[in-house]
Amino acid sequence: MVKIAFLFPGQGSQAIGMGKAAASASPEARQIAERADAVLGFDLSKIMFEGPDDRLKDTAITQPALYVASAMALEQLRERGLKADWTAGHSLGEYSALYAAGAIDFETGLKLVKERGRIMSEAGKARPGAMAAIIGLDAEKLEAVCREASASGVCAPANYNSESQIVISGEAAAVAKAMELATAAGAAKVVQLNVSGAFHSPLMSDAAAQMNVCLDAASFRDASVPVLTNVDAAPTTAAGDFKKKLFQQIDHPVRWHESMKGLNELGAEAFIEVGSGRVLSTMAKKLDRKKTVAATDDAEGIEKLFAGGPIS
Repeated sequence: MVKIAFLFPGQGSQAIGMGKAAASASPEARQIAERADAVLGFDLSKIMFEGPDDRLKDTAITQPALYVASAMALEQLRERGLKADWTAGHSLGEYSALYAAGAIDFETGLKLVKERGRIMSEAGKARPGAMAAIIGLDAEKLEAVCREASASGVCAPANYNSESQIVISGEAAAVAKAMELATAAGAAKVVQLNVSGAFHSPLMSDAAAQMNVCLDAASFRDASVPVLTNVDAAPTTAAGDFKKKLFQQIDHPVRWHESMKGLNELGAEAFIEVGSGRVLSTMAKKLDRKKTVAATDDAEGIEKLFAGGPIS
């Protein structure tokens, strides 16, 4: 049997129409959307399927929407008998990864991401900040850039997405300075991101404290398969560890590149991005082009996974 890792996308992968094809193709996936609407008390699925875009981009809406879209896609994979040997999720996607691994039930995860979205949205308003993607500098050089830019305020790496793509986060003036310094240091591209807060930075410390209260009250189980967690890229199964790591995740960087290298070292042969978008599957393919990589979110998504080849 081929060893498979399920990858779950985070904020930024949302798109109008996500989950709609799954709802049309699978009664079970459609039931997940209906359960989400009932738990949340509003028509999240309508926003997912039809927009408007400004509502879907609201962090408080985006986070539960992505979680639900991933759960719907996961249901379709389960219907076909496909199971993961490991799971991993980028930032918000870690909650989907925990659900897929059996560490939380659907409703628990949904309620947590709803609170996470609300808390992070409010934190972004209370302590405004900025984020930028830096392409073409390695981690050591960019960390040095952030230290120098910190003379202008908080600035730190937020997402280690690949060897040459790292997102920084912090106070607007410091991030702007870091963008200048990164360009001068030889970065191939510097892009400020359209975000509502300085996520995964020390500016989110109050949000982390609030989220910790929610996590303490939630019920977690040991995972049935290892989840590679954001804060340390370590394969994790213990229920208590997940609570601690989700709390730390809010104001610490996402070590995604380390997680992907770790999955390769553990023996993962196929990577499937489960949910909206193809950001993670694209990065997985760039890391090792010999691996089988697929995404559920394309014109014939699920069918392509089972149309022959090594994962059928």
